[in-house]
Amino acid sequence: MYRKEEQPLPPPEKFELPFEGKLSPNNRWVIMAELIPWDDFEEEYAKLFSAEKGAPAKLFRMALG
Repeated sequence: MYRKEEQPLPPPEKFELPFEGKLSPNNRWVIMAELIPWDDFEEEYAKLFSAEKGAPAKLFRMALG
């Protein structure tokens, strides 16, 4: 079963690390994440699951990572 997450992930500048750290917008992973068309991949990923049966699937970004 697949349910699209209605609440989008927070932008990198809102992501908080322990000890009040912040993700740098210059971080290579942050830059790469902005280049990936997540919504397109999410649509294709959702097609692999039944709408009514089975345990809920993880979000595409979580499954990929």
